[in-house]
Amino acid sequence: MKLTPAILAGSLAARQGIDYNSAPPNLSTLANSSLFETWRPKAHVLPPFGQIGDPCMHYTDPETGLFHVGWLHEGASGATTDDLVTYHDLNPDGKPFIVSGGRNDPIAVFDGSVIPSGIDGKPTLLYTSVSYLPIQWTIQYTRGSETQSLAVSHDGGRNFTKLEQGPVIPSPPFAVNVTGFRDPYVFQNSQLDAHLGSAPGTWYVVISGGVHGEGPSQFLYRQHDPDFQYWEELGQWWHEPANSTWGNGSWAGRWGFNFETSNIFGLDEHGYNAEGDIFTTLGAEWSLDPIVPQVSDFREMLWASGNISREGDKVNFVPTMAGKLDWGHSAYAAAGKELPASSKASKKSGAPDRFVTYLWLTGDFYGTLDFPTNQQNWTGALLLPRELSVGKISNVVDNELVHETGSWRIVSNNSGLLELATLKQEIARETVAALTASDSFTEPGRTLNSPGTAAFQRTPESKFHVITATISFPQASRASDLRAGLQILSSEHESTTIYYQFSNENIVVDRSNSSAAAKTTSGIDSRNESGRLRLFDLIHDGQRKIEDLRLTIVVDNSIVEVHANGRFALSTWARSWYASSREIRFFKDGNDEVTFGDVIVYEGLYDAWPDRTS
Repeated sequence: MKLTPAILAGSLAARQGIDYNSAPPNLSTLANSSLFETWRPKAHVLPPFGQIGDPCMHYTDPETGLFHVGWLHEGASGATTDDLVTYHDLNPDGKPFIVSGGRNDPIAVFDGSVIPSGIDGKPTLLYTSVSYLPIQWTIQYTRGSETQSLAVSHDGGRNFTKLEQGPVIPSPPFAVNVTGFRDPYVFQNSQLDAHLGSAPGTWYVVISGGVHGEGPSQFLYRQHDPDFQYWEELGQWWHEPANSTWGNGSWAGRWGFNFETSNIFGLDEHGYNAEGDIFTTLGAEWSLDPIVPQVSDFREMLWASGNISREGDKVNFVPTMAGKLDWGHSAYAAAGKELPASSKASKKSGAPDRFVTYLWLTGDFYGTLDFPTNQQNWTGALLLPRELSVGKISNVVDNELVHETGSWRIVSNNSGLLELATLKQEIARETVAALTASDSFTEPGRTLNSPGTAAFQRTPESKFHVITATISFPQASRASDLRAGLQILSSEHESTTIYYQFSNENIVVDRSNSSAAAKTTSGIDSRNESGRLRLFDLIHDGQRKIEDLRLTIVVDNSIVEVHANGRFALSTWARSWYASSREIRFFKDGNDEVTFGDVIVYEGLYDAWPDRTS
């Protein structure tokens, strides 16, 4: 049997005699790779070893039906999947399918996207080719540093060969002092076709960036010729004032100073639809005063939906609602792609055309933490794939809770009962089916009246499991100090508490006691995380009640994904140390009672990389 890096690391850990029943040492003093398995997930996308960066360059190969998932690091690498559950490396040891060093990209390859049937009917990659560094919105932009170039694959995506020519988009718009000009995303949209008089099926490109002294922007281009050699500039189709906000900023953070990794796509209630509502996902970079050169204090992964307006020959995107795609501080750089019903994954599950997106969960907070990287020998992962669609919330009471500039819009009003629309985001159906196909146990529901914790009757056998639960609150909770949720990865030494509190409508992940290792080793992030979710007043069976909180919590060793009500996600790290830190507990604090129901724990998870361990 071939010894994989994981097996070698596990053997080394055993030789080091690491004791997970005792207090951890300073982990930076341990041997390289000795922590390889300690916090490594099973069900997530990550390389065989080393670092992972932005997800990008996804596509469905029309010849094979396989979905290709790509990511950046020293070029771009990737894997294929036929079920959104298991993945297979495109190249041995996760080697890249494109690297820098060409005439257009002597310094680096940045994000890009793929036209599945492009030049000669082959997968065609449009990517950012980098000639100068540093590039950062806080410093003056170097002309020529970012251009957009083409590469084509003739071997099923294992290699993308760069065209022997210059960039097809050689510069930002004329005389625009940009903060960035990268991450080209190719897409088709019938609404744009109609507004611009384009031929049906025309390809467009959105490039992310901004303008110094003015604010972040999305730059729009249109395909000019069938060989994708020329792209017509259509200007800044979306621009926001520097560091401005959507509404008061509590639902969608800040637009910041520079956009990154923008995607544009159409959605309806079933999934992807080129004629559906216009959505965009985008990364926003910003900092607090005083702004430090080459430092972004904050990166936020946002979404927006809106309308297309036309002013003369120019089209503009006008948002009507916006929110956060993930509230985790380490979750960023989402990239998605249409997954057609004809793909292998969709044929197996019977799914319609969908838009599936992956987010990056950085392992060292964008390289700013002194994490024991050498001891772990891998950094970061991609979060589980998510299906995006238009979500509806029905039977909503028409009160002050809905009349706010938020992450929803009012669709209809039927005698005081409203229907709201928002972005629905859920873990992909195939992934959920696999996560919940393992052995499970049901924890009896209960009502808690007093503050404190109550342990589950049964403890998971490992740190790989999924928890689903419904939490019901009395109407009086809105004005109370009630906090309620679950403690996970718990023992007498450690615990991570996930709870909802009405005082600021936040789901909080309290990591202050998540990791004993954080007390001995620098660089293990234990800051609390939080995100805002409004539970609306609903009419149910003729009675007014607060919307239930429906939780799905994925615990994949150290990765914790919190999904709620089909419209909220917060992903983070909880690096528990002790082997015994597997308990789950009910948690409640404050006045008023709270009821827990439909509590199920699915044990074990699946191995997303069967080839690596065979």
